[in-house]
Order: sequence, then structure tokens, then C-alpha cells
Amino acid sequence: MLITPTFSKNPKTANKVFLIQDKKEIKKLKMSEKEKAFFRDELKEKESYLMNAFGTFMAVFTFNDLKEASNRERLRLAGDEVYNEMASKIKSLQVVSDSTEAISLFIEGIALSSYKFDKYFTEKKPVQLKEVITSDSSVDVEGINHIVDATCWARTLVNEPVSYLTAEQLSKDVQKKCENAGIKIEVFTKAKIQSLKMGGLLAVNKGSIDPPTFTIMEWKPKAAKNSKPIILVGKGIVYDTGGLSLKSTPNSMDMMKSDMAGAAAVVAVTYAAAKLNIPLHIITLVPATDNRPGGNAYVPGDVITMYSGKTVEVMNTDAEGRLALADALTYANKFKPELVIDAATLTGAAVRSVGTFAACVMGTAGQKEFDRLNEAGQFTYDRVVQFPFWDDYKEELESSIADLKNLGGPYAGMITAGKFLEHFTDYPYIHIDIAGPAFNTKKDKYRGIGGTGAGVRLLTEFLKRKAQES
Repeated sequence: MLITPTFSKNPKTANKVFLIQDKKEIKKLKMSEKEKAFFRDELKEKESYLMNAFGTFMAVFTFNDLKEASNRERLRLAGDEVYNEMASKIKSLQVVSDSTEAISLFIEGIALSSYKFDKYFTEKKPVQLKEVITSDSSVDVEGINHIVDATCWARTLVNEPVSYLTAEQLSKDVQKKCENAGIKIEVFTKAKIQSLKMGGLLAVNKGSIDPPTFTIMEWKPKAAKNSKPIILVGKGIVYDTGGLSLKSTPNSMDMMKSDMAGAAAVVAVTYAAAKLNIPLHIITLVPATDNRPGGNAYVPGDVITMYSGKTVEVMNTDAEGRLALADALTYANKFKPELVIDAATLTGAAVRSVGTFAACVMGTAGQKEFDRLNEAGQFTYDRVVQFPFWDDYKEELESSIADLKNLGGPYAGMITAGKFLEHFTDYPYIHIDIAGPAFNTKKDKYRGIGGTGAGVRLLTEFLKRKAQES
């Protein structure tokens, strides 16, 4: 159960967190003179202090200029620190500050920290802390709740094993979550996908006994500011063995339920956009299947005819996500979009280039869009690094027997993967490789362990900013 940030004019709890910019502000805090003296002494050489006196919790955190991304992040981390220290000890907590933004960041951090994927535990660890309260009416607690809910839904989708979350179940879960959100949803079955001749998605699915799906979501508010839709595309490989180009295990395959984190991100962003009533027309496309070596699995050396009509020589069946995405990117053309953004756990090269601290981005959209995306990443600390997208990289995808190969050379694999996808676009395009930050093998502050929801807060903020600037 997630912590629910709430607003109350008269919070009835003795447990308080004070967020201050200057240690001199301690004298103004609503606590006893003895407590003020205590915190004044403890904070002489520290930036924060947590005190638990006879069951009553108090903490003071100092913060600096919130225009700096690292200072904003420090408040989210403060929320994580408090949650880990107090979740099993207190039932409610009030957050106090002269800064609305500081309160918002703190409660975002503590709410995200409260996420747990404990569905499959027979005994669940009890948590006392259920409520974080602010008396600042300017704090958008409803908005924070929607963003946290969407992020944590994406985490749950990623954390679900393929024994539950098949491609068909993914589509069902999306329909169930969004049934009262005002989002129109259509799901293509295997027969429909075959009739459309989506050769990339179908090729990846050939080794599976479970059918693929192609899910289309549409959020179209009456007051939409864009005449042409923004399209989100997410890689929905619900489990990736690598196909016949089998991954090693446990080094690689044990995390491959997370290979649909791109799909989880974009469906959660669409849900968040609807709940926040972002005035943009958004269409989301999710090609989904697992990638297995069974049955009549596709093999290295095969030539696939894609939905676009282009042919692709398969060099490695573990470069499967780009095949499914390519069909979806071609399908996006029919909507004559203003902008298309895809999110995918696409390459190990992305992880090797920037680690788990950011996503790799590239594409053909105008620099203004990339700047907006970077600003959204700094604002949310769901960060991105822009890479070059030179045509030089296209040469590595040339095939001697087909229009192109599904694999480039040994270097800059995150860029050659992006250049492969570019072949199937005819519009302003941004590719986001979230392979690094999408999944944690050990707890990482408020991002937790397992699925992180990478891309959800980033793209939601990007869309909010785009709507404001339209």
C-alpha cells in the first residue's frame, strides 16, 4: 500500500519534518525551546537530523537553491531516509516548510519510497506509516498522487513475472487500469497483426506458444492544444531469452522480465496524462510478445519483411526489440504525428555508456524538443543524455541480401539501434533507451529494487511542459 499524501488545515499528529533553507529558521519552528536548542546544536556541522523521542518523531532537513537539480533530488532522498527510518514506527507525519516546492519534493520522495512489490510473499511485512500530511494548500497533493501511482504501476508491470504477465495479460492489465480514466483502448489480436503483416513483431513471436498483442491507447481531451497527436511507443517484450541467440544466465536472463519496461513507461505516462488532464492528444502504441527459442523460432540468417515493406536480415535474434518497435513506428505514420517518442530497454551499450544513472536519447526531432526533454529530466532527476545521430552509423546496418541488418558493429550499439529504428520513421522522432535505469538488482533509494518506473516522471513532465508552451 502506497503512502497517500494529504492536505489538512489542522493536522493531528505530533510527528513532524521541518524543511528549512537557513539554520537560523530553527528559532521560528513550532517546537519547544529545549527542542530548538537540541536541533541547533546537532545541526552545527550537519545538514539534517532525525530524532525519535519516546515515540514522537521530529526531523529537520536543510536545503539549498531548488533551481539546482541536485538540491531538488536531496529533498526526495530526505523523504526516502525518513521512510526507511520511521515507516514501521509511526502512523502519520506532517511536513512543514515555507517552501511549497520543498514540501512537494519531500512527499514525492517518501511516497515513491513506500512502494513494495509483495504480491507473491505469503507473509507481508507490516508498515505503520500510511499518511503524510501538509497544511500548505498550494501543494498539489492530488497531482503528486497521480504521478506516484502511475510510476508505481509501471514498476509493478515490470516486476510481474512472465508466468503472469504475458503479452495478452499486459493488454488486459492496461485495459483494467485505464477503464475509468477516459482513455480509449483497442487491442489487436494475433489474427489482426497477421492481417496487417507486421513481420517484425510476428517474427519475434514465432518461438513462443503465447500470442502477441498490439495495444493502442488514445487520450484525446476536448481542449487538446495539438492538432496532430503526440505518439508514444513502448517496447513490450514481456520476457527475453534472446531467442536462438540465447542469453547467458544468471548474468543476463534473470532480469529479462524487465524487457517490457518501455511499454510499462508509456502506458503509465498515458494514464498519468489522463488523470492529470494534460491538454494534449496522445496516442500510445505497444507491440508485445515474449522472445523464446521454441517452436518455429526465427533464426540468424532469416530475412523478414516488415510492416513497412522493407526487408531485414536477422544477424542476432537477441536484437528483437527493434523489430517489434519498427512495426509500431511504421504504424504511427498513419496518424500524421507531430512527434513520436519511443521508450525501450534496447541495448547493453546504453548501460555501458552511461550506467544506471540516465537514459540515452537521440533522434531527428528539433533540438527544442531535446532541450525540453533534458529540462524535464533534470527537474524530475529521471535524467537523459543526448547522443549524436549521424548518418555515418547507418553504414553499419547495410546488408548484402536485404534492405538492412538488425545489428550494427561492435561500437556505439545504442546509436546503431536508434538508426535502425529511424528507417521506419517519417516524422520528428525521439528514441529513449532506458536499459540502464529501468531495473535495479539492489535497492536504490526511493527508486527501490526491481522495476523503477524509469521514464514515467520524465515523460509526464515533458508533456506538461509541452502543453504549457503550446
